Amino acid sequence: MTEITDKTIKLTPAIERFILHWGDMGASWGVNRSVAQIHALLLVSDRPLNAEDIANHLDMARSNVSNSIKDLVTWELVRREPIRGDRRDHFIAEGDVWEMVFRIVEMRKAREIDPAKTVLAHCLDEARDDPQTNETAVKRLSDIKELMDLLDGWYGQLKSTPKETLLPLIRMGSKAVDLLKPFLKKKAE
Repeated sequence: MTEITDKTIKLTPAIERFILHWGDMGASWGVNRSVAQIHALLLVSDRPLNAEDIANHLDMARSNVSNSIKDLVTWELVRREPIRGDRRDHFIAEGDVWEMVFRIVEMRKAREIDPAKTVLAHCLDEARDDPQTNETAVKRLSDIKELMDLLDGWYGQLKSTPKETLLPLIRMGSKAVDLLKPFLKKKAE
């Protein structure tokens, strides 16, 4: 349980710019701007905040803050944090950036990619069964489905790989591709 004595947060110009930009990014990703701005504020806060503090810092309606926090809690990007001597709910953002990114990707995958894969599979089945559908259409739908299935499998592998293993691979960048070239050439032959 946390105890807080200082009730103010100093939002520097850089932090304010980050919060506004995170809100813009969220809006372009299909997330409510307010939700993204609240998430940004909690990301950079050094202490849990209650809904009233959030509303005051971001100049938002308290009801908007409450609804946005519900979304963030549902997505497991924010959690409730009890504060000694304060009966109000306080909230803190997921502090592990890797975990945060994977949760966001998982949410987007479930909301966008999975339904698209389902519709694509049905369309492909129908196209294959319909003699009026041209071969080019069936081939391209099949290619898209194969790629989506491959990427989905790759995501599953990444998700199950510990970040301690992923981080060196990501840092290697194109060097990893260079290391694999001899194996890729053999496979192509």
